[in-house]
Amino acid sequence: MNGLLPGVGAPEQHPRGEPGNALMLWLRSLAGRITLVTAAVAILAVLVTGSVAFPLIRSAAVTQAREQLSRQADAFSAAPVAAQALDLRERHLLGPDNYDLSSITAGGAVTGAAAQILSPDEVHPVLAGQKISRTLTKGGVQFLVEARPLTKGGGIVLTRSLADVNAASARLLQPTLLALAAGLLIAVLAGTLLARRLSGPLVRTVAAARRMAGGERTVHLEPAGVTEVRAVGEAINSLDHALLASESRQREFLLSISHEIRTPLTALRGYAEALQDGLIPPEDTAHVGQTLATETDRLDGFVRDLLALARLEADDFTLDVQRVDIPALLEQAQRAWQPAAAQAGVDLTLQIPAPDAGEPLMVITDAQRLRQIIDGLIGNALRVTPPGKPLVLHAGIEEPAPSPDVARTTNQQGIVAIQVRDNGPGLTADDAAIAFDRGALARRYSGQRPTGSGLGLSIAARLAQRMNLNLTVEPTDPAENGACFCIRLPRATNVQR
Repeated sequence: MNGLLPGVGAPEQHPRGEPGNALMLWLRSLAGRITLVTAAVAILAVLVTGSVAFPLIRSAAVTQAREQLSRQADAFSAAPVAAQALDLRERHLLGPDNYDLSSITAGGAVTGAAAQILSPDEVHPVLAGQKISRTLTKGGVQFLVEARPLTKGGGIVLTRSLADVNAASARLLQPTLLALAAGLLIAVLAGTLLARRLSGPLVRTVAAARRMAGGERTVHLEPAGVTEVRAVGEAINSLDHALLASESRQREFLLSISHEIRTPLTALRGYAEALQDGLIPPEDTAHVGQTLATETDRLDGFVRDLLALARLEADDFTLDVQRVDIPALLEQAQRAWQPAAAQAGVDLTLQIPAPDAGEPLMVITDAQRLRQIIDGLIGNALRVTPPGKPLVLHAGIEEPAPSPDVARTTNQQGIVAIQVRDNGPGLTADDAAIAFDRGALARRYSGQRPTGSGLGLSIAARLAQRMNLNLTVEPTDPAENGACFCIRLPRATNVQR
């Protein structure tokens, strides 16, 4: 169970006291991984936002600076007399380094800062009455240039360094960086809280699973979290209930088996001590020997049953599938059980269709395994049938249901039904519901009627399941006693007579 939900909770084999180990455990945990993924996504989002936002902010700042410079140039060209006063006012409001004002004479001479920036090619359009709005580079420095012609000749030029605009935009980037950092921090915190919320129920689930693995039962886990995590919690609760029920059945089974085994062991030990002490008269030696042999056979039967159960649960369980003649198989079973039936005073009767009543009752299955099921049912029936009463082996054909699916399954050849009917005390509806549960009938009727170890019917049912056969308890005639167990399997087709 320690392998359940890896990454949630700390594995027991790692020491907890060292910071490095604690960090590695946290990094391997679900909470740590969710936090790291959330942080990585947040960082990636911040980087993408910054890479897109910063150029946009800078481009917007340049555009705004150009528009402002263009409006100032238009205002200066419209009122050249008041240009000097307007220049002083703008510098007072925007600062002395905001822009530079230069002039162009009617002869094309440039005075002021623009003299080092404008070339004759930029001056001629202004003298011709055109506006200039450009970005020019001089000495590795870029400048925004806005030039306007004057009505009386010449013109004015406003220039502003692009580095000055970038510096202003950098001041706008700082609050943006702070906002992105705050968003990153909030995202990491939200991821951490989300990780704890998601991993918390899983950690509790792992703790409950480890308690169950340690042998504790009735470990109630309150399902919480998202749907998938709640489903895991509900599965753990179901597993706990299933383990509790399974272990209870195993405990009852072992107690029943130990009781059944203890009885012949007590008889064997008692007679062995009596023989050792010389308490058995010579004339009783044969009787004692017969009792010892009988009790030994009982023990041998228990061991065989337990080994049969173990083999049925093995993964390498194999079947030798072939055509099986059911009447011949039942005749063999009758001959094998006839001495035991005669000793018990039971009339073992075989009822099979006459050879000329139709095609032989052939099926495709494992003959040895099928015989094992029949032997188990006969042994169970012989134990409960009183002397003088019949025990019937019956084989016949049942017509398939009209359903097309069933007809295809049996290829319209019918179903072979093998019945073992006893004349014992019978089974109630409640008995029939648990007849194949391991040891259930033996525990219910212990001391009330003849019972065995409670393994025979369980072995027969498990074997039928592995062979894909249908083994059921059939209702009997209300006027008759006893129980009827029936094996059904499809009849083989295309059988040559």
